[in-house]
Amino acid sequence: MAQIHPSSLVDPQAKLAENVVVGPFCTIGPHVEVGEGTTLQSHIVLTGHTKIGKNNKIYAFAAIGIDPQDKKYRGEETQLIIGDNNVIREHCTLSVGTVQDKGITIIGNGNLLMANVHVAHDCVIGNGTIIANNVGFAGHVHVADDVIVGGQSGIHQFVKIGKGAMLSGGSMVRQDCIPYGMYQGYPASPFGINLEGMKRHGYSRAAMHAARESYKLIFREGKTVPEAVEAIKAYASALEDEQAKKVCELMCEFTEQATRGLAR
Repeated sequence: MAQIHPSSLVDPQAKLAENVVVGPFCTIGPHVEVGEGTTLQSHIVLTGHTKIGKNNKIYAFAAIGIDPQDKKYRGEETQLIIGDNNVIREHCTLSVGTVQDKGITIIGNGNLLMANVHVAHDCVIGNGTIIANNVGFAGHVHVADDVIVGGQSGIHQFVKIGKGAMLSGGSMVRQDCIPYGMYQGYPASPFGINLEGMKRHGYSRAAMHAARESYKLIFREGKTVPEAVEAIKAYASALEDEQAKKVCELMCEFTEQATRGLAR
């Protein structure tokens, strides 16, 4: 049975699983589901059509499942889905989706959202990301797994950030960021490969070398995007390490599908 502080207001239609802890002065709406083992510290608002998974920890004054900050929103029954084992720190704001997209905002598993992070409507945040303080994601942003975003950064709508990328603090990201790339600046531009992050996630030396070679072909040899993709494919065809081949495949796929163009 959920443990609910007597000062909190929980709608009787809300679904709280076993071992959920609701601290003081929280408000939970009728269309909210909270998974087993999740803890709400205090002064938290859970509203909208929001589903939260298992073993999440949500800190004070977070507002989860709120209406999109979009003038087109008319109260449609859109959703926010949060996975398992996330840490959502103080004053974070997470919106439901809009019918202009797929109507759903998604937060994956094992993420750390530090204080004052805003995740707007229709964003997709992968698994294992670290989002530092005071980061704002505009609508429709897609963030892959294992991404790190430094504090005070802003991410433009419809931007895609590739797997394992790292954005330094204060970055303004207006275009897509390749997998494993490191970015900084206003606007953000690439300055190498996140080799330390790749090491931590167990990539082989060959895979790290493949990421660095792909980076050079995309950004350092004056090639067009199609030319860079063909060069990476030619390079990958001679590789024996399977992990290195997969890195090249991911680089090509991401680069070809970069609808906003690549941040340079």
